[in-house]
Amino acid sequence: MQLFYKHHPGPGPTLIVLHGLYGNQSNWAPQARQLAQDFNVYALDARNHGQSPWRDSMSFAEMAADVADTMAALGLKDAHLIGHSMGGKTAMWLALTRPALVRSLSVVDIAPAAYPDAGTGIISALGSLDLAQLTSRANADAVLARTIPQKFVRDFLLTNLQRSEEGGWRWRFNLPVLTSCFRELTSWPAAPGSYAGPTLFIKGELSDYILPQHTAAMQAQFPNGQLKTINGTGHWVHSEKPEAVLQLIRSFLQTAE
Repeated sequence: MQLFYKHHPGPGPTLIVLHGLYGNQSNWAPQARQLAQDFNVYALDARNHGQSPWRDSMSFAEMAADVADTMAALGLKDAHLIGHSMGGKTAMWLALTRPALVRSLSVVDIAPAAYPDAGTGIISALGSLDLAQLTSRANADAVLARTIPQKFVRDFLLTNLQRSEEGGWRWRFNLPVLTSCFRELTSWPAAPGSYAGPTLFIKGELSDYILPQHTAAMQAQFPNGQLKTINGTGHWVHSEKPEAVLQLIRSFLQTAE
């Protein structure tokens, strides 16, 4: 399936950016524009997100295949990949199963691991929001604040809240499918092997998505990997310290070329 993409034309090799759960390609727009000084950048919307098609399933195999299909439709032989959270897992799965397509991996605050308890509060909060009774975006924020205290997280989620053609409200992401596939999205399938290409893992210091117990799997599946930590950040590293993330990725890509 071909995905919606935003093209940031640049003079160098192709670089593809994959956002995380509940996001869309615009989440990485500042970094994509700057990386386009040296790379030909495509930022993609995942299935059931942004302007990409909606489907009833969301396995990492399917999402990786979507990226491969989009690359084929664009005539792209291979690409450097950047992925955050769900996008990082999609990028890792593509590298593990179609390594010839992946020149390098930059994986932001996620490991090749299952997170059975992660994110349940957010998906429950979104499901509790009655769009039919919603009067304003501020009203939605007040409802979400009952269970999501971090304002920047609520602001991020509410960028997906839009007016429908009928004058009501709708999510840009496919919330019913995200909910039904949530356990699959927080899992990690058995790895089919390893990816020998250059890999950068970026951890937010205050995040618990990359922990010492994940090191063995990271090394086994991505033996040419390195881990960098950005101090004072949580899971949304690229939003909290965008310049620090950009600097790490730029330095890594210079060595990965």
